[in-house]
Amino acid sequence: MCSLEKRNNLWILTITGDDQNRLNPTLIESLLSTLTNLSSQSTPGSVLITTGKGRFFSNGFDLLWARASGSESAAAERLHFMVESLKPVAAALISLPMPTIAAINGHASAAGFLLAICHDYVFMRSDQGVLYMPEVNLGLPLPDYFAAVMREKIKSPVVLRDVLMAGVKIKGKEAVKLGIVDSVHDSAESTVEAALRLGEQLAGKKWVGGVYAEIRKSLYPDSCLVLGLTQKSIISKI
Repeated sequence: MCSLEKRNNLWILTITGDDQNRLNPTLIESLLSTLTNLSSQSTPGSVLITTGKGRFFSNGFDLLWARASGSESAAAERLHFMVESLKPVAAALISLPMPTIAAINGHASAAGFLLAICHDYVFMRSDQGVLYMPEVNLGLPLPDYFAAVMREKIKSPVVLRDVLMAGVKIKGKEAVKLGIVDSVHDSAESTVEAALRLGEQLAGKKWVGGVYAEIRKSLYPDSCLVLGLTQKSIISKI
């Protein structure tokens, strides 16, 4: 599950799944419902901050749930279901009418890494936690929207190769040097505090959410195409 707290114009979404915040159908549905409701409540100055509870931001899809189905074919069907279910969550983040900040409190692996990088700003702790895309090591194909988002968010072909094709684990300070993360902080608490400070600064801009979302979508056309997002024509008052 996940929880949503409002502090003035800041919305704080906390992922509270199992001990690793693995993305099973229940958690994915909770995230989508929360983001959908949040989109409808957006006002000028709204900002979303997403973090996790415990040692993990999210350890990706719940492969244990998939394998518990009892057969390889059923497990593959369950995994496909989770992949397709998370796609509208990624689309909701890319199209959310407000700035978004991920405060990575611990490990962000596979779909958890994707979830974090769908945000506009990414903060990470330096003392614990890695970013990791393990699909190549697990023998799993990369979903098309994962690849599209990663290509547009990670600009260096060398870094993209190492992340997706070598399964490297990236700690906070290295992630900043590679341009994946904006800044690192000493602990989970200080990471969230930094996100709150930036959130307050962004909230003070009082940007129109719909315009902000359309500008974001224009930056990531390949991701929007795969996610089924189209640009809307917005006429602002001058």
